[in-house]
Amino acid sequence: MLFHKKLFIMAKQKGIIKIKGSMGGLTFYEKDGKSFVKMSGGVDKQKIMTDPAFKRTRENMSEFGGAAKVGKSLRMGYISIINNMRGGYLASRLTGVMKRINTVGTGIRGQRSFEILPNKVLLEGFEFNTNSPLDAVFFAPFTLPTLDANRSVVSWSVPDFDTDSFIKSPEGASHFKLVLAVTVLSNYSYDTGLKSYEPVNPIENETNGIAFSTAIPLGGMVNAQTDLSVDLGFSALLPPTVAVVIAVGIIFYQEINSQLYELASDNAMRIIAIG
Repeated sequence: MLFHKKLFIMAKQKGIIKIKGSMGGLTFYEKDGKSFVKMSGGVDKQKIMTDPAFKRTRENMSEFGGAAKVGKSLRMGYISIINNMRGGYLASRLTGVMKRINTVGTGIRGQRSFEILPNKVLLEGFEFNTNSPLDAVFFAPFTLPTLDANRSVVSWSVPDFDTDSFIKSPEGASHFKLVLAVTVLSNYSYDTGLKSYEPVNPIENETNGIAFSTAIPLGGMVNAQTDLSVDLGFSALLPPTVAVVIAVGIIFYQEINSQLYELASDNAMRIIAIG
């Protein structure tokens, strides 16, 4: 008896015994509590990894894997603050940025390097929380953070400002803190022996620090300049194969019975400069 192939695209399993997995060209699986069967599809992994026809696919896989690895390294550098600021799809958005940096890197396809400092314009301005961009909630005037000669000490000053005019706070917020968060991100190059991307400067990579202002009441002037500083602890000039990634942000709090509780939404942080 002949059956048309389309009859096996998807069907429900009936009976007492439910099968999971693949067998005889069919894949058995569950979805929403129901059991289904469909034709097994896709290309064999071994063919993708060896067939010359899939050379471009292997190159793309290698570089996307590298982009995910570099993006994760940057996230690890902000591990102490990232949960306060993270918005949707943070990992995938950072992977996308790193892939663009990789696209202009040196080397052959599939092994192009990730060179952060020369391509910093692609990363500067990155918002950790796309639901709450920094300039949508905090728009007081300030100059960019500065680096010392060794690229180890980062300093940021925000002149006195009127919180009523320059902060859009969420409902229920009574206080806020300004944040200076800094991490070191190494260039990554392809290691042919390991067949993976590895940091050029593993010792310096992911070195980080963070500074918070005191809790400042919302309403009226701050009544002082806010100065924040982070010392990464390097005693010698950093090489050009590492980038010092500088982010600034704001966290909102609500005061209840003289205690401050961090609010879960509207906190914002942006990569403001890379040096």
